[in-house]
Amino acid sequence: MKNAIISGLVIGILSGLWMFILKSMGLSPQSSGPEPIEYLAVLIPLIVLYFGLRSYRANECNNNMGFLEALMQCFKILLIGGVITVAASIIYIDEFAKESTLMDFSGRIFGALLVGILFSLGVSVLLTTKPNKVD
Repeated sequence: MKNAIISGLVIGILSGLWMFILKSMGLSPQSSGPEPIEYLAVLIPLIVLYFGLRSYRANECNNNMGFLEALMQCFKILLIGGVITVAASIIYIDEFAKESTLMDFSGRIFGALLVGILFSLGVSVLLTTKPNKVD
């Protein structure tokens, strides 16, 4: 669980910082659509999930990990990161985007959830070492 907390904190903090960096660049979520640079935020959970799960496999599983175990670890990491990111979004809206509400962010939060699930599946398949036999 320690690995999930650390990796989740990294995802949450980097995602929160990314919102404030975009604000300092003059970009805001209230604009008509996402700017191309906003898509770089997708790399945050992908990279942290990969290295977090790889660390979990090496340190706690002795390089022997099944798919479901990997998937559950990814979900733990994303759950912790998601809670921190939503908290950062609420702070961002309260301080900097007074004219918008959390409903304005809801589409992006839902999109991040879907991307996180897809990344979890991909990273879990990539780092699984125990083949499951169906006999």
